[in-house]
Amino acid sequence: MPELVPIRYGRMLVSPFAFYRGAALIMADDLASATPRSGLTVQCCGDAHLSNFGVFASPERRLVFDINDFDETLPGPWEWDVKRLAASIAIAAQDRDFSPADCERIVLETVREYRAAMIRFAGMNNLDVWYAHLDVDDTMALIGEQLTPKMRKRTSKALAKARTRDSMSAFSKLTRIVDGKPRFVADPPLIVPIADLQGHGGEQSFEGLGERLAAYRASLPYERRTLLEQFRLSDFARKVVGVGSVGTRAWIALLFGADQRDPLLLQMKEAERSVFEQFLTRSRFANSGRRVVAGQRLMQASSDIFLGWLRIDSGLDGHSRDFYVRQLKDWKGSAEIEQMTPKAMAAYGRMCGWTLARAHARSGDRVAIAAYLGR
Repeated sequence: MPELVPIRYGRMLVSPFAFYRGAALIMADDLASATPRSGLTVQCCGDAHLSNFGVFASPERRLVFDINDFDETLPGPWEWDVKRLAASIAIAAQDRDFSPADCERIVLETVREYRAAMIRFAGMNNLDVWYAHLDVDDTMALIGEQLTPKMRKRTSKALAKARTRDSMSAFSKLTRIVDGKPRFVADPPLIVPIADLQGHGGEQSFEGLGERLAAYRASLPYERRTLLEQFRLSDFARKVVGVGSVGTRAWIALLFGADQRDPLLLQMKEAERSVFEQFLTRSRFANSGRRVVAGQRLMQASSDIFLGWLRIDSGLDGHSRDFYVRQLKDWKGSAEIEQMTPKAMAAYGRMCGWTLARAHARSGDRVAIAAYLGR
């Protein structure tokens, strides 16, 4: 979508870190052509920078911390993920004008935690590794004493805010009543309701997308498919998301359960080939949406109950495209990098390092990686 290119460039020009977020392909090329490999393979995130970690709700309604972006996921060298995380920490710290000594310390603490965590996972049995997760409330109880009162207050406020980011809050922000029915509010080019995309042909497009959303249900486990069938589709809109994702197609769908006080907002996000595929190997999955979902389920300790995939064989532009589907908002929150002190960024980096090690330990040879890392 050429009209969105200026938006992508504008978001990437905000800062060096913003540019880095949108440049996964550039770094993948550098990693493939200019760095050695250990020969040890894991399910990689593919874009493991520090802003692709965050909090969200587990199916048990606990706030957990984990990787939250898998657009580029693919089996690959574990060290590529670690290097992308470490570089993102360095760039973010420099962006904050931290001293060179602080920048170095924060990066070293991040990768040191990855190494230490991988060594611990190497000594655990398979089920314990699989069940390991970072519960936010438990983590705050452990590290809260390391934070200043101001940092604790800010963090608690951010976590409380994350718990309000659900379908009801998104419904309140993104919709209004039109002729007695809730409809997405137009905010072009960021949000464009489907009725505005093709004028009078919008109804036909709506029906077509509705049929394809029904096809997505087949990718869900039976019990979740049954839950989704209790919701009825009400509206669609195209929504611009992210930094590196700007220019790919993303839709949001509004559904209702028992009544208008029971909304569900789903996001259908286009999935293209991973940037790793041109340097490593093609995905085993023909559908790129399924590639994303499989990688996410393998790397995350718990995933969105509505996570699934579909292929639209003939979209509005006549081309076949793959998508993955998830809830638009489910207690989602991300760290405010621009507000972090050196101490806070170091603590956050350690959380990211532990989480990345746990994700890699679920799919790779954790004993061999731990041995490679050594002491």
